[in-house]
Amino acid sequence: MTYQAVDSTNCDREQIHIPGLIQPHGVLLVLQEPDLTIVQVSSNTLESIGHPPKDLLGKPLLALLTAKQIANIRQCLSEDFESVNPLDISIKRAAKLLKFDGIVHRQKALIILELEPKQKSQKADFVEFYQRVKGAITKIQKASTLLEMSEAVVKEVRKVTGFDRVMVYQFDAEGAGRVIAEARAHALTPYLGLHYPSTDIPKQAKELYTLNWLRLIPDSTYESVALVPAHNLLDDRPTDLSLSVLRSVSPLHLEYLSNMGVGASMSISLIQDQKLWGLIACHHSTPRHVPYNVRTICEFVGQVMSVELTNKENHEDLDYKMSLKSLQGKLVESLSQSERFLDGLIQLDSHLLDLVSASGAAICAGDRIICVGQTPPETELPALRDWVKTQIQHNLFETRSLAQLYPAAASFKAVASGVLVLEISQFHQNYILWFRPEVIQTVNWGGNPNKPVEVTDDGETRLSPRKSFERWQETVQGCSLLWRACEIEIVTELRSLIVGVILKQADDLAEINLELERSNSELDSFAYIASHDLKEPLRGIHNYSNFLMEDYAQVLDADGVTKLNTVVRLTQRMEDLINSLLHYSRLGRAELSRQPTNLNEVARLAIDTLRISQPQSSIEFRLPRSLPTISCDRTQISELFTNLLTNAIKYNDKAEKWVEIGFTQSDSGDPQDPSLYTFYVRDNGIGIPPQHLERVFQIFKRLHTQDQYGGGTGAGLTIVQKIVERHGGKIWVESTLDEGSTFYFTLAARGQS
Repeated sequence: MTYQAVDSTNCDREQIHIPGLIQPHGVLLVLQEPDLTIVQVSSNTLESIGHPPKDLLGKPLLALLTAKQIANIRQCLSEDFESVNPLDISIKRAAKLLKFDGIVHRQKALIILELEPKQKSQKADFVEFYQRVKGAITKIQKASTLLEMSEAVVKEVRKVTGFDRVMVYQFDAEGAGRVIAEARAHALTPYLGLHYPSTDIPKQAKELYTLNWLRLIPDSTYESVALVPAHNLLDDRPTDLSLSVLRSVSPLHLEYLSNMGVGASMSISLIQDQKLWGLIACHHSTPRHVPYNVRTICEFVGQVMSVELTNKENHEDLDYKMSLKSLQGKLVESLSQSERFLDGLIQLDSHLLDLVSASGAAICAGDRIICVGQTPPETELPALRDWVKTQIQHNLFETRSLAQLYPAAASFKAVASGVLVLEISQFHQNYILWFRPEVIQTVNWGGNPNKPVEVTDDGETRLSPRKSFERWQETVQGCSLLWRACEIEIVTELRSLIVGVILKQADDLAEINLELERSNSELDSFAYIASHDLKEPLRGIHNYSNFLMEDYAQVLDADGVTKLNTVVRLTQRMEDLINSLLHYSRLGRAELSRQPTNLNEVARLAIDTLRISQPQSSIEFRLPRSLPTISCDRTQISELFTNLLTNAIKYNDKAEKWVEIGFTQSDSGDPQDPSLYTFYVRDNGIGIPPQHLERVFQIFKRLHTQDQYGGGTGAGLTIVQKIVERHGGKIWVESTLDEGSTFYFTLAARGQS
């Protein structure tokens, strides 16, 4: 025999909002505007109001109710019907006047009117309502903790309703519930502290609890009443009874109540931030109808408790929350004083852990991962980070049982069963992962939480609610302590503060760059003007010194002639320095003329020029492979090669001199420009002492006297650096004294405009 696969999600697929059935303690009519025509009724109208369904269908509501009552219904529909319900409805049946609570609401284009018989003792008295509610509300507001409030609520609701058992039932993040407060008859087995699995209340049932503040089942053994016809005429579909107070209950839930020994139940929703926080659950061993006015009191108590939930939770562990705030402030202060995001976090490693009571953390910045405290093995962290990135929602991810979601975590559950992740920047790949160790716990369940699968006589499989609710203990492994709401909140705030610090640092950096750009522009302008204007008086000094030499050489003695020659030589050197400065400033001002340039041709032209200008130099030029073609300013790159080759020849005292020009290629990481070239010019010359490697690029800084190695202004390498930087690259040198030097510089294959 082949059995159908069944799992706990079967309950989640049950369409409990459109059962086509109601509970029998009232009557339901579906109306259509504008005449409030009756288009669908419950099949119990004959027994309840003396009219069979066929006599009501297609008739206006006026055939059943008075014009005044219909006017009240229309008035209710034009207002907030929740605040107007119930309406006083009376229907004549023979010589009797039947009185009902009328509950009306809209469901899309339809109007649903439900009639519940009034009980003899039922009164709609505001003074009575106020007196019965006042004490409960006062106790709720005076309670200092969530637990005290819950205990007060269960006592007051039990006193008002007379139920055997009233509990406050709180949901956790996974949807499972726990009884945190209970008031009960002494003979009943206590349920306080017991856990219940999320499958006990399916997802769609929780959604309906969110829509309806209160849900009553007066008799769990009732026989449901069908709607006639089964589908409404408007869209030929089952009528949506999501907001109906009489809506029939899932058969599975009725079986669950029967197994629990519950004859009547009532649930009051507790809503926090528009989400179902929990329930005030009421149970009675025998059928029990709760009048509408008493239900209104209970619903109001539930609403007040819902409002107070946030206040009470905010006061829980206030000292702990204050300490978290203090730690958060220290982290932000550290970040604001650090140049880089990563450094600021690492400096306060212990505070970073204390912020969420974690035992370890991993700080991710790009490809770097820094570990603090007890973490998974570093080899596991990149894969974990990449997986976590796919799970993040609203910049956060948290779980207390990582291995259930990420099986690879089973190997390190001892240190990281729980993980809390904060995404600071997806673009820059900045994340903080906090870890908590496994904590083996014993959980008390209300019966075995695993729903058994039953096989019926005809071979069908179905989920059956468990039959035992005795305390059932389970040892839970692979889980950490829960991440508390205040810890998640402090982490969420931390991200906003970190982003604020980073933006402030970015603004400061942008301001510095703007000032630096302005200063560089002014410096270029000054250098250009100064060098241009200095040339005229310098040329005059040079010329007049030559005139003195020509006209008065015979009058001067040898010492005077020597001094005049020194003046001429110094003015010539001064002019060379000014020309170099002028050329350097023009490099910073001129626009680049980029074009595809074959660097192999540029390098060979520079070599040929040097061979012609220095025929006496015997040097070997090496090109291991052809240089590539890139987009650049041909004139400037030609000057770059000429200057580097000239230096390689000039600072070489070897008998056999050589210079090698080559390159390597790498991925720049830019999808629009994947190729980044690193070029080099290598020689076997005199080399550079280590302490002078940074000085060689400073303008007019020579490492030798003016007379050594052919002189020069000391501007060549500064000009080379300027050319490389203008092309978006960088330049550096590696050298060994007496063995030679290698100058490296980077250029992109396609230049940025």
